[in-house]
Amino acid sequence: MSDFRHAARQALTIARRDFTATVMTPTFLLFLLSPLFMIGFGVVGSLSASTAASGGEGKERIVVIATHDRAATIAAVDRQMRTVFSTVSARPELRVEAPIGNNPAGQARAMFDRHDVEVAAVLYGPLGRPHILRTASGRSEANYLAQLAEQTLRAEKAGGTAPLSKAETEVINRVQATSSGMSQAAYFAALGIFFLTLMLSGQVVGAMAEERSNKVIEVLAAAVPLESVFFGKLIGAFGSALLFVGFWFTLLVNLPRLLPSGASFFFDDIGTAVGPVFPLLFVAYFTMAYMLQSAVFLGLGSLASSQREIQMLSLPITVFQFAMLGLASYAAGHAGSWIALAAEIFPFSSPLAMAAHAANAPEIWPHFLALAWQALWVAIIVTIAARLFRRGVLKSGGPKRRSKRKAMA
Repeated sequence: MSDFRHAARQALTIARRDFTATVMTPTFLLFLLSPLFMIGFGVVGSLSASTAASGGEGKERIVVIATHDRAATIAAVDRQMRTVFSTVSARPELRVEAPIGNNPAGQARAMFDRHDVEVAAVLYGPLGRPHILRTASGRSEANYLAQLAEQTLRAEKAGGTAPLSKAETEVINRVQATSSGMSQAAYFAALGIFFLTLMLSGQVVGAMAEERSNKVIEVLAAAVPLESVFFGKLIGAFGSALLFVGFWFTLLVNLPRLLPSGASFFFDDIGTAVGPVFPLLFVAYFTMAYMLQSAVFLGLGSLASSQREIQMLSLPITVFQFAMLGLASYAAGHAGSWIALAAEIFPFSSPLAMAAHAANAPEIWPHFLALAWQALWVAIIVTIAARLFRRGVLKSGGPKRRSKRKAMA
């Protein structure tokens, strides 16, 4: 058996041991369902925020002080103008009030002191030269009232608010993805790889530090070459991460079946330049990103002697990961720029940037070069981490140095 096959067999043995020790535990089920808790917290937070916001928006009003003969026309024009907005509540509800006395300006100013409603803007005076009062945040509402006065005058001159034309609308489905849709796909690809890597790669450092504190890593290093131990641990951790991704990918693929009909139009414009090959490239770049980050965390876990040191060392790496996401996000929106090229070459941002590149450009050959380049850096980082652990923790030199010492002895 060749040395490479022997080392690969040893690495797979370590991988099977770590995979079984991670997956065959009740805590892995909690880890598998952890996104549900995150989604639950997000839903509760958004509901609380929307409830607090809707409580104020429900009382907000815009007011027009006009005579009774114009109230119906103003209300009809308001209903027509609101069809332009995507939601009915885009502008506050309109109230038309009759003038009281001969002081419409004082009546308008008194509207802002009412406690039953929150008035954002008030219009009074002749519609040809209306006077509008607004709050500091009511600029959009004031512009809306100005247009309401303009359209009301046009409707009166046209002889009523009945529509003068009736449009026929036809829905067209795009055959190819738009440039903006490909940019969105590029950004979501980089964000998805970043999110998965950030959530899954951190578990390696804890397992490595635990085995070091229990002296298990020294026992493994005495029986198996340290590079095989590190590669085996990477493969085992990636197996559990792949199980996590496969579980949630299956749920997300079947999610459109649970959505109401017509809700899929949000995804019509989103597409990738490489077409059906994109999921395979996404998995490949997620693998490389996970291996790169996990190799770094593995080296930290092997060198850190306490949980406190792990936390102190993990924070700069997390900040570094966010910087790589920012670089890849810029590359996703500025394909072909020199910053995008730098992000695709730099090994730690390369998986994210190349996933975005797959969404923006149809060429396939650059991805083979990128995957080979990233795999080379995985091997380099694992080798460096193993040598640092051997010399810093095990207090021993490399294999050649040990063989020379034996020969001299």
